[in-house]
Amino acid sequence: MQFVSVIGALAILGAFAANQFGWIQPSQLPYAVANFAGAGILTVVAIADGQIGFVILQGAWTLISLWGIVAILRGRGGPASARRGED
Repeated sequence: MQFVSVIGALAILGAFAANQFGWIQPSQLPYAVANFAGAGILTVVAIADGQIGFVILQGAWTLISLWGIVAILRGRGGPASARRGED
């Protein structure tokens, strides 16, 4: 279970680091997918461990990331670009 949670954490941290280094933007699909996958994995781990606070945190992160994926696939560029008026 620890190995699985490390994979989830690395997915989220990898997306964050890639954004900080300017390699990807939050409005790009790889960023949203990495967050969705990582948070989804960590949600499952939190459920298995009975950690309600982390279920709420990671569950919300997963759903928000899914919303971003849908927005990107619909051609809106995701939530960050919508705030900047890039539609």
